[in-house]
Amino acid sequence: MASAILLSGALASVSFAAESSAADAPAPARPALTGWAQLPARTFLPDSGPSGRELGTAPINGVAVPFDDQPVQGFSGMVPNGDGTYTVVSDNGYAYKNNSADFLLRVNRVRPDWATGAVELLDGFFLSDPDSRLPFPLTRADRILTGADLDPESIVRVSDGTYWIGDEFGPLLFHVDAAGRVLGEPRALPGVRAPENPYGEPANVKTSKGLESLTISPDGRYLYPLLEGSVDGDPAGRLRMYEFDLATETYTDRRWAYQLDRPNFGTADAVAVDTDRLLVIERDNTQGTKAAVKRVYLVDRRGADGNATMDKRLLVNLLDIANPQLLHGFGETFRFPFQCVEGISLLDDRTIVVTDDNNLPLSSGRSPGAPDDNEFIRVELPEPLGADPRLLPQPPARQ
Repeated sequence: MASAILLSGALASVSFAAESSAADAPAPARPALTGWAQLPARTFLPDSGPSGRELGTAPINGVAVPFDDQPVQGFSGMVPNGDGTYTVVSDNGYAYKNNSADFLLRVNRVRPDWATGAVELLDGFFLSDPDSRLPFPLTRADRILTGADLDPESIVRVSDGTYWIGDEFGPLLFHVDAAGRVLGEPRALPGVRAPENPYGEPANVKTSKGLESLTISPDGRYLYPLLEGSVDGDPAGRLRMYEFDLATETYTDRRWAYQLDRPNFGTADAVAVDTDRLLVIERDNTQGTKAAVKRVYLVDRRGADGNATMDKRLLVNLLDIANPQLLHGFGETFRFPFQCVEGISLLDDRTIVVTDDNNLPLSSGRSPGAPDDNEFIRVELPEPLGADPRLLPQPPARQ
């Protein structure tokens, strides 16, 4: 795990969008916590089959391993359903391809109750490839996908109710129906190959630095995958963002670049605000009291052509959120100190929801020596985003 990195100054290395420069302008209010909820770390799917046998037999962060059933953990991407529930995708399980073959990849639907602080697990589905669309060997004969096959890190729902999922092992984009069945051949990101890629091609990004973030355009025509780390040969800390045309299921020639504050940081998720702007989570690799950088940036790609990078402006410091209501026993300042802050969505024009990947049983950012829960936070922004209404959660259509 990387050591904590403290940034000096006021993000001098970051290019900010043009703002008023009046010396006497009042400082904006801090983003405020207006809701918090958690799904306990030890949440399992009954009668779903054992998991975690490669973790050994000694307890990890006080959690007995292996597990008798599949854990509900590792939320790495989220889709708001417009009715207070969220569709969340779990990543490959236990951080590595070689120890996650018995973790079944799953998409769950959950409901945070902001009043009580509880998260209700409603339903979900496993990811599978019954029609052999994936052109590489899978772990299981029944073709239910496991954490040794793919590493889902992001998810987008399109207008027909199907999902596109970003995989970090390839890295790949793959398409599944509303029951999680793969619909077609996966689409590899052009010119990017992770060490775990299933085709055995030489890698040019480091492990866990492939496709982490995925968002969609307001008109539903394009997907925008963003890497977590730099491709070999690119400037240090410079990340590629691609455009994928859903009509043709091909990548276009358009590219953008996102510059990390430090080369050893990474991005974790993104959500579009309008045609030109998006919110991006940037983080270091630390947790707990050592956590130094867990941030949400407002990113603008206008003018980011040629060698230019997208402009970014700090929107929320997730380690310094006001908690004026002292919600759920937290102090006046709320911190989201997890190693893997990995999910973000818009709730309305002035509110975002963020969640963590708790890496059960490996992460312990909230309480040292105890497993992290799956936490959801609702954060009110000081000012409206001016988001495209098409990107705000819509209530489900009446049947």
